[in-house]
Amino acid sequence: MSDEKSVMTKIGDAVGAAKDKAQELGASLAKKAGSVIADTKREAGKATDAVAKKARAAKATMKRKAKAAAGEADKAMRKVKRAVGVKPATPKRKAGAAKKAAGRKTTGVKAAAKRGGAKVKSAAKRGAAKVKRAVKKVAKKAPARKRAAKKPAKKRAAKKI
Repeated sequence: MSDEKSVMTKIGDAVGAAKDKAQELGASLAKKAGSVIADTKREAGKATDAVAKKARAAKATMKRKAKAAAGEADKAMRKVKRAVGVKPATPKRKAGAAKKAAGRKTTGVKAAAKRGGAKVKSAAKRGAAKVKRAVKKVAKKAPARKRAAKKPAKKRAAKKI
């Protein structure tokens, strides 16, 4: 029986050792997997940043090219207009229309003068109201002083000559 026990003990020890080895191996594999995942994430982030940077650079380049092309087109258009002799049309007015416009302007000036007078008047009223409010505030803040009672005047004896 002691032989069997020793064999069983040996088997148990071997199984325990195998378990320990498997646990160590599993832990190291988990560590390696974790580091691989972190590396992969880091590399993916770098790649994303690189792509975004290239996209920004391409966008800026296209903007510059479009702006330059627009400037060139504008310059060419001005050149063509000068060559053809295109000038902006001047508005033609009739004398009667000009007189009517001048008449309208004078009435507008009169109305503005009236409004201006009203504005001055209302501004003066507002100013007076502000002054009144300020005086009231000062009056509230200052403590009311009691007047000292007047002393009766001294009676002087009349000088004899």
